[in-house]
Amino acid sequence: MQTTLDNQTINQQPTREEYIAPNVNVFETPEGYVLQAEMPGVGKDGLEITLEGPEITITGRRRPDAVSGEALFRERNTADYRRVFELDPAIDAAKVSAKIEQGVLTVTLPKSERVKPRKIQVD
Repeated sequence: MQTTLDNQTINQQPTREEYIAPNVNVFETPEGYVLQAEMPGVGKDGLEITLEGPEITITGRRRPDAVSGEALFRERNTADYRRVFELDPAIDAAKVSAKIEQGVLTVTLPKSERVKPRKIQVD
């Protein structure tokens, strides 16, 4: 796409964000689910977790490299992380919690009390 402004041609590329999917482990416990995602380079300030309808979206933005100079060789991907999961309807969205330590995000997704198994005492 090109735009002419005051006899100057400006090349405008639509900004497109690039994401990679983090490696994730999901465990079910009697209390709910635990989701662990590997997000090296992401700190608490670069993390965004949103619950919308039946989905949870995890986005992790990396801090820019602090190295000055021209890159001669690069194997590590610098794209940000993003992953979307469909939630079990039994999740209590008001009690979801998250923490990030050493590049591993842990999201705890507790089940609603009404769907947890309970023991009925017989009189």
